[in-house]
Amino acid sequence: MDLAALSRGLDTIWVVLTAAMILLMEGGFALLEAGFVRQKNAVSIIMKVFVDITFGALIFYFVGFALMYGKDVGGFIGSSGFMMGGDLSHINLNITHDTYWLFQCAFVIAVISIVSGAVAERIHFKAYILYTIIMTGLIYPLAGHWVWAVGGWLGKLGMIDFAGSAVIHALGGFSALAAAIFIGPRIGKFAADGKANIVPPSNLPLASVGAFILWFGWFGFNSGSTLSATNGSIGHIAVTTMLSAAAGGATCILFTMFRYKKADPPMVINGSLAGLVGITAGCSFVSDGAAILIGAVCGIAMVLVTEYLESKQIDDPVGAFAVHGISGSLGTLAVGLFAKPELTEGIGQGYYGLFYGGGWNLLGIQALGLALISVWGFALTWAAFWLIRKITPVRVSKDEELIGLDVGIHGVPAYNQEHDFLDVERLTAGK
Repeated sequence: MDLAALSRGLDTIWVVLTAAMILLMEGGFALLEAGFVRQKNAVSIIMKVFVDITFGALIFYFVGFALMYGKDVGGFIGSSGFMMGGDLSHINLNITHDTYWLFQCAFVIAVISIVSGAVAERIHFKAYILYTIIMTGLIYPLAGHWVWAVGGWLGKLGMIDFAGSAVIHALGGFSALAAAIFIGPRIGKFAADGKANIVPPSNLPLASVGAFILWFGWFGFNSGSTLSATNGSIGHIAVTTMLSAAAGGATCILFTMFRYKKADPPMVINGSLAGLVGITAGCSFVSDGAAILIGAVCGIAMVLVTEYLESKQIDDPVGAFAVHGISGSLGTLAVGLFAKPELTEGIGQGYYGLFYGGGWNLLGIQALGLALISVWGFALTWAAFWLIRKITPVRVSKDEELIGLDVGIHGVPAYNQEHDFLDVERLTAGK
């Protein structure tokens, strides 16, 4: 075997394994969200995750990948690659197009899962399926094309978003915000005077395990974005990812102890996730110290934004916007401040942060791209739900919400607490 073939083989194994790590994050999303919502809605969370994986993968195969990575038209949209056919020669990588599709498919499934948590406990299942089709087939692919595709106009301007703080997390976060506002708060979440009522999580140990799985998968998310097993930056990416997550969690422990007089477990869980989101754009381009600072700032911002949303009677059960929308935005802008010249040499001259003498150019490009992607996600999500409402109810009925979506929509509870009378009868008969 020649060295070129060996290199392709190693890169293929690396990308497939990291794609699998990202797909495992869906288990993390499922556990995290099921732990944060009430017990009567745990099955509905699991079912939405299955919609993300099944419908998301199929729609991305049929349509989404082509619009995102197909042959460029005007810097805005792709035109080839539907069902992986047509001309994809412009995608010149050391892996096959099929391998590349698998990795990108894992990303698109993560995007829709961000929105899932923000509408938990009250969205109608049919409406969620339709929205998943729109997000994975149109909203995300076009935003991704602008930044990551060959010829994408924001990429040509010089926007840096290594693994998706903007394209995945800010887009998903602002889409989640639009969905949460459109569908309205859960029954009983806010009192008549506007104050938020506490809705206790059903299972914090379950949520914490979900967070740890997401943390694990994030090493595939960030390091896998090199698309090469021999890329020398893999170790650095893994270190910055770890440090930012740790800083986000540690800062939340200290900040909530100061603010609430007790370390708040849900906030700490989301603080670590906020650090992971924040470092995703610049994990390959910033120093270890900058990664710690990014994680810490994202952790504090997440707490403050969570409080602000509740003060405005916006119900986001899992903190999707505070974690993904805000931290994704801060992480995208942080690249324009902290990107080091020696780490961005392969991108082009002048593409480094303000604090390293790069001037305002990169920061301005990052801000422009972030603003457009965020507005795109919010506006298209609002429009999507407006259209969906013409076809089917977006929100479940009052009775279905009160009894719980598990029984009301799916016809089965998450935990069967009834006695198995058949076994009791059998044991009795044996005496």
